[in-house]
Amino acid sequence: MTTATEEAIQYAGPAAAEVLKAREKHCFPLMSYFKEPILIARGKMQYVWDDKGNKYLDAFAGVVTVSVGHCHPVVVERAQKQLEKLWHTTTLFLYPELPRYAEKMLKRAKTVNPDLDAVFFTNSGTEATELMATLAKLHTGQSDFIGLQHSFHGRTLMSMSLTGQGPWRHSQPYASGVYHAPANYTYRRPEGISPEQWADICADQLQGVIDHSTSGRIAAFIGEPVSGNGGVIVPEANYWPKVYAAVKKAGGLFVSDEVQCGMGRFGPDAFYGIKKWGVRPDIVDMAKGIGNGYPLGAVVTTRAIADSLKGRLHFNTYGNNPVACTVGEAVLDVIEAEKLDENAAKVGGVMKTKLEGLMKKYEQVGDVRGFGLMLGVELVKDKKSKAVNPELTGALMEGCKKRGVIIGKGGQWGNVLRIKPPLCITETDADTVVGALDESLKEAV
Repeated sequence: MTTATEEAIQYAGPAAAEVLKAREKHCFPLMSYFKEPILIARGKMQYVWDDKGNKYLDAFAGVVTVSVGHCHPVVVERAQKQLEKLWHTTTLFLYPELPRYAEKMLKRAKTVNPDLDAVFFTNSGTEATELMATLAKLHTGQSDFIGLQHSFHGRTLMSMSLTGQGPWRHSQPYASGVYHAPANYTYRRPEGISPEQWADICADQLQGVIDHSTSGRIAAFIGEPVSGNGGVIVPEANYWPKVYAAVKKAGGLFVSDEVQCGMGRFGPDAFYGIKKWGVRPDIVDMAKGIGNGYPLGAVVTTRAIADSLKGRLHFNTYGNNPVACTVGEAVLDVIEAEKLDENAAKVGGVMKTKLEGLMKKYEQVGDVRGFGLMLGVELVKDKKSKAVNPELTGALMEGCKKRGVIIGKGGQWGNVLRIKPPLCITETDADTVVGALDESLKEAV
């Protein structure tokens, strides 16, 4: 497995305060997780360095995007060679990078559904969601969509309409015909109900949304196998199969949003997350980790669904471009060659066990959940009330930053720590993350 080498970072650019001031003057309003945002000067594998030469373990992977490591040498070399050969052309012409990458991507996709045999590459997950919606309407002749509460699917009109979190929705007219069902949020189930019973209840509520808010026929359902931005909500084993049955009964397509769950983050048994539940999606949306930070998304589906676009103009200026395809192919090759999905399962399992130790140690650590290197830590005022504790989230992120570790946050109430590092991290790195969090908890509570 490729590892980062220690190297002195000489940064000669403007200071962080100067960059922040210029950004606020010239750019749209932009969010930051920290009181004093870090100026990232360089990245290498699982680490980044700031303008002062301070080194950080990036346990958030650039918002769950850097899958094989910052500036992985194989990806960099192939991208450079492609940039020297051909930067841009479109699908109006022929170029070998597209079908070569498509073949490799579909080989992986067939592990979750053998009928997935067509792909279109976009520039983002949001674009993938929009294309999915178009395909679903054309293929089924229906226009109603079902999403889940606590979900996130993008920032454009349709993708924002499908998103089930208030903080990520603006006050504006949304796309019509979009309805949301409760997520299978086991940690916040009513008392006296088992996890399995709660999963059945949540799936029944989704059936109720179909029965009462639509004609009984839908275009599609979209769900993340495990919610990403929504706080790493992990459904029970009986949930997704029951939801799948309800969607099929309504004539809809089952869409798995694998933007954060895919690319081996769960481990080798589920290169795409939904495989853990034995469900065969009709469409898989992808982005983030497939490009390792390069703008790249994808929609994978069956030939019959893809052919719904036949006879209709469909084009994307930058989609499927040769540089993106080269980068995406390199990422797949690195994951396979370095067995990073196996590493995700191994190191993620070690880290989860250690995080569960913190749950036993601290009253404010309410829950630890996730698979592989997609882990969430829900923070509460106390275990009995389960009252959300977003203030502690911010304090712990600042504390970890001070100790050289970057972690993220999410959830409807901003009270879930998101620990989703590059797949190349080591068990020593896992100890570093948990150690920084432990020390930060001691300091904050």
